Amino acid sequence: MHINIQLFASLSNFTPVSAEKYPIAPGTTVGLLLEQLGVAENEVKLIFIDGKKGDLTSTLQGGERVGIFPPVGGG
Repeated sequence: MHINIQLFASLSNFTPVSAEKYPIAPGTTVGLLLEQLGVAENEVKLIFIDGKKGDLTSTLQGGERVGIFPPVGGG
């Protein structure tokens, strides 16, 4: 199974080469995915799965588009 991963802003450095077709085992949580990518959970603010808000416990089955955003400041 594969997913499409997009890491934004300061997290983009963690984007794997295979981001468009990143292999996962069915049942992988977003928290486990972050661990595999080397991204600390406290660096993540927003998670979107197929355009809907997700969280660290969201389970992936394959085929999803996953967007991960850090906290962003601005004004």
